[in-house]
Amino acid sequence: NQIKIIRGAGVDLSKYSYKEENNDKIKVSMACRLLKDKGVFEYVEAAKIFSQRVHGTRKQKLPNVEFELYGDIDADNPASLTIEDVEKIKKESFVNVYGFSSDIAKVFSDSNIVVLPSYREGLPKVLIEAAACGRAVVTTDVPGCRDAIEPNITGLLCKVKDSQSLAEQIEKLIIDKELRISMGKEGRKLAQKEFDIKQIVQKHFEIYEGKL
Repeated sequence: NQIKIIRGAGVDLSKYSYKEENNDKIKVSMACRLLKDKGVFEYVEAAKIFSQRVHGTRKQKLPNVEFELYGDIDADNPASLTIEDVEKIKKESFVNVYGFSSDIAKVFSDSNIVVLPSYREGLPKVLIEAAACGRAVVTTDVPGCRDAIEPNITGLLCKVKDSQSLAEQIEKLIIDKELRISMGKEGRKLAQKEFDIKQIVQKHFEIYEGKL
């Protein structure tokens, strides 16, 4: 009865602000340390699966889509991708690799869908930031990831370590513009309600002062 739960470290809603999507070209983005545990390989495989569908019989249904990957390798982490892994992803050209970005707010604002197919998380800040930017997300049905969204309201859940499931959920949001935009708007509301850094700071003070 002395335990209090705060959902994450919060996000600056003035920095991560809501902007309407650009629907001329659909951008799917993933931003993370380039670790196997983050689901990077599943994301790349999902992009391949989607590309095969685009060039198949269903091409007329699918809009022009770009898959993007932001982040650097972590050489000291045994789960890190190698330089060779990254070069292979670049060479295959299913995903555009951009490396580290110091302006993730802009990355998400320029995107239509944000993806994090991680194997496990605490409460991933990237999903909170995506919600604040008003972007629908696809993430894995694992602790941490599912806790950062409202399933089927602000985003969709896929099976962990399952590229096919990931591709299917991404495709749902690519095809259904109304669903995608609705989830983005609901994500912004969720961020305002649960993840505003000002509220998070206030909750810490209330706990410290014994008021919560």
